[in-house]
Parts: sequence; structure tokens; C-alpha cells
Amino acid sequence: MEHLLQLIKERGPLTGKDFVRETGLDIFEAWQFCASTPAVITSIVGRRYLRLDQKVEAYARLSPSIMREFLNYMVIGSASQEQAIKKKASTINGEIAAISARKIALARDTITRLVENHRSGPEISARSCFIIAGDVVFGMAHAEPRPESSTGELVRGSDLDIITITDGLSPVLTEELDSIIYREKYSLLMNPASKEELDYLIKDLELVNQQLKFDHFKAMVASKILAEGQYLYGSEKIFNRVKELIRLNAVAEKIATLQEKAILDRKHAEAALLGAPKTADREQLMALFYTTEEKEEIF
Repeated sequence: MEHLLQLIKERGPLTGKDFVRETGLDIFEAWQFCASTPAVITSIVGRRYLRLDQKVEAYARLSPSIMREFLNYMVIGSASQEQAIKKKASTINGEIAAISARKIALARDTITRLVENHRSGPEISARSCFIIAGDVVFGMAHAEPRPESSTGELVRGSDLDIITITDGLSPVLTEELDSIIYREKYSLLMNPASKEELDYLIKDLELVNQQLKFDHFKAMVASKILAEGQYLYGSEKIFNRVKELIRLNAVAEKIATLQEKAILDRKHAEAALLGAPKTADREQLMALFYTTEEKEEIF
């Protein structure tokens, strides 16, 4: 333990990822040490937010997972490094906010270009609303290379989740809109200069109305995404209508209840992990430490 404390004093402040690399410790053991050692000062960067996961009770969990938060969003130091810890945390906060803003700008520029270059651009714009969702709306986007799920191609961090709500858009134009966004999705993925993953969905206001009943898992996920989503492009009238439907269906209140449960479960999980004996079932511990799927699907 003393040599780990000495390393922190000499090399700190460090992120969790830095600490693991410097020490060669197992990630879980590194987290346990940092979270349970009074001489180690930690600061969490960014924010925790609700995800819905079919694999957990009542579907509610917090993101980032304990492991991902430790690796990417925890700054570690000693008592003498308090100001340096604050400075490093502030720098990381600024970096993730800038990544989030850059990804939102890319999404807006992409959709604006696609729609305005279409021969029926004004009609698409008037009868469609494009909403940006995902971790970018929480200012928690990242740029860590990761494999895209369907192709295995490496992409630059967080994807661009775009939900398109239509109202009275003809089936022909809806199909054409789907086609041009899909082609752009492929282009962004394969272009070495971008390597961005664009996930999108097109649905009409009638389906939104049904999903906001919040009465099954997919509807809950769809409702949560729409409640958190930010206006990107297109009809503000449709956007405002969606937000009004969210209010009428008390979606925010339902999400808040799930968030409270997720926060309590995180506290219990951290306590269980810190108090786990050496003989504890490793698989059960890891189910608390990280999730097999950090990616939220959109419906």
C-alpha cells in the first residue's frame, strides 16, 4: 500500500486509467484501493445519469458504470495535491464538454445539409423535427476509439443519436429521408477523416403518442430519450408538441423515480464491492462493477 501512495504523491494527480497503467493493478483492485484508502483523495468529473437496462431490477441503473467512471472520470491524488486535483478535474470537464459540443454541431451540420440539399427540403423541414439524444446531451460524450457494433469498425467515441419525429410527411418522402440519412451514416463511419457512428430513427407523432404511455420497456426507453433530447433541426412546432405530450404523460416524474432508485442501487453496489471478501464470487462482483452493454439502444 505504501508504494502505491508514494506513486500517487510522485505522479499525481492521475485518472483511474493512468493509475492502472502506472501500477499494473487489476482495474477492480485499483478501484478498491482508491475508494477505500483515506489518504487517497478522489474527485468525480462530469455527471451520473439514468440508463434503462433490461438486465437489472426495475430497469434502472446509473451511467457511467462504476468501472468506466473510475477509469475515465475519477481524478486521484493525495491531500497535498488538492488544488492540482481540482485543476485536472476542471480540465477534463472542459474536454468532455468540448467533445459533446463538437458532436452536436456535427450532427446539426449533417442533418441541415442533407435536408436542405434535398429537392423537397422545405417540406421535410416543416413536417419533421430532428432531436439529438444520448450522452452528448448530458455533456458526457467521449472520443475513446471503440468498435461499431454492426461492422466492428473503430469509431471516435460516443455516437450521434438522432430521433426524427414526423407529422404528415408522406411515405415517399419519409423513405427518401431514411435513404439519405442511411447513406450519410455509412459515409461518416467509413470516412477516415470522420469515423463517427450515426444512429438514427424516424417515427411519426402517432407512434410517439403510444410510446409516451411508458407501459413497457421499449416505450420507457423511447420516452426517456425524447424527454432528455434537445432540438437539433426542423420543425420547432413538432418539437414543442412532443415536449407537451411528455409533460401531459408525466414522463419526467417517472424518470425521476427511476433515477432515485438507480442512485440508491449505486450506493449499495459500491458498498458491496468495497466490503467484498477475497473469496467472493468474481462474476457476481463484476456484474456490479460494470455492465456488459454501455450502449443504450434507441427505439
